[in-house]
Amino acid sequence: MQEVLKIKDLTFGYSKEKVLFKDLSLSLKKRELKAIVGESGAGKSTIFELILGNLKPQHGSIKAMRASEVFQDPYSSFHPSYTLINQISDVASLDELKIYLQNIDLEEDLLHKLPHELSGGQLQRASILRAMLMKPELLLLDEPTSALDNVTQLDVMKMLMGHLENMGMLLITHDMDLAEWCADEVIRI
Repeated sequence: MQEVLKIKDLTFGYSKEKVLFKDLSLSLKKRELKAIVGESGAGKSTIFELILGNLKPQHGSIKAMRASEVFQDPYSSFHPSYTLINQISDVASLDELKIYLQNIDLEEDLLHKLPHELSGGQLQRASILRAMLMKPELLLLDEPTSALDNVTQLDVMKMLMGHLENMGMLLITHDMDLAEWCADEVIRI
């Protein structure tokens, strides 16, 4: 199976005194979903910033295929003065839009609104929609269902898992039950 992410001996800290993780290694292949679980401030979201190249490691290497991310806070992942459909079409093809809309229970007319006109749950589903339409080989999920009710959370996770044949997924969550239910491996940091 094709490897979509390889992290080897990764060390990172915002200062030499406060190292978040040392010699972290992991690999992720297509059709795998791995979960990273840890306390707030442990560096879970920082790992995604390193994978995306927004931060540089102190030591170690990261090799990642084409990635997209679902952020924990959907309000910060969309520009406030542009409609969602404009922001999605800027980065992704809309060919499979209707299929994904059904899978995540989102009305198409909501995409023609501004981000502040949607609820947190609707906006989070729009964020997931955008990430999936980008056709990544690696999907980074930072608490992707935390703004959703339990039923929608389950539906969205099942939909995401249904697309594992095309990609590998790395999930950050505080929800150990969710991690153990959906992940091939749970990594504690």
